[in-house]
Amino acid sequence: MFIKNPMEIEERSMEIIAPHLAGIDLTDDEKKIYSRIIHASGDVDYAQIIKIHPEAIAAAKAALKRGANIFTDVEMVRRGISIRTFTKFGGEIFCKVSDVDVREFAKREGITRSMAAMKIFGKRLNGEIIAIGNAPTALFEVLRLVREENIRPAVIIGVPVGFVGAAEAKAQLAAQNEIPFITVVGTKGGSSIAVAAVNAILYMLDNSRGQRDVASSGRD
Repeated sequence: MFIKNPMEIEERSMEIIAPHLAGIDLTDDEKKIYSRIIHASGDVDYAQIIKIHPEAIAAAKAALKRGANIFTDVEMVRRGISIRTFTKFGGEIFCKVSDVDVREFAKREGITRSMAAMKIFGKRLNGEIIAIGNAPTALFEVLRLVREENIRPAVIIGVPVGFVGAAEAKAQLAAQNEIPFITVVGTKGGSSIAVAAVNAILYMLDNSRGQRDVASSGRD
């Protein structure tokens, strides 16, 4: 026999994950983010590579409560966020990677579309939540905007995956202290990890999910 009920699957998953977090000094909210990332990835090694700025969770919660928007690098992140929960707070989710103006700008400048999208968002990122799961170039651009143009997002969830630039972009994010952040060390990451972090915070604020929400919120 195997478990069929989505909520039971999630609860059992969290029970399995819990011992892997036992030796790490985490707040209850941090444990929820760690657990959901591990749940989404099926990889307990994430327990050793997640980095959460001390102000990140509070900043994200405050931003969501006032109706902040989320800006993402790829459609997979936008589509993975629990829209039923997120829209209760009044914000919108933006991803321009497929827009014609972004494609044309990226081709003209010789850069990735995700990077071009962040350039075009520009000042719109002030006070908002950024969730980057795929493109290191998008994270590099956001950090440039912070450093050179004084753009101040509420929080950056930056977990791009890959072997070219991903580890370096995340290291830059973790090294700066202007903007609260959630990231992971090294080459691991991805859209599902960004989604897991965002949804973990959303469910801290409102966990009145139905069976459909639970079934679509993780790997099960």
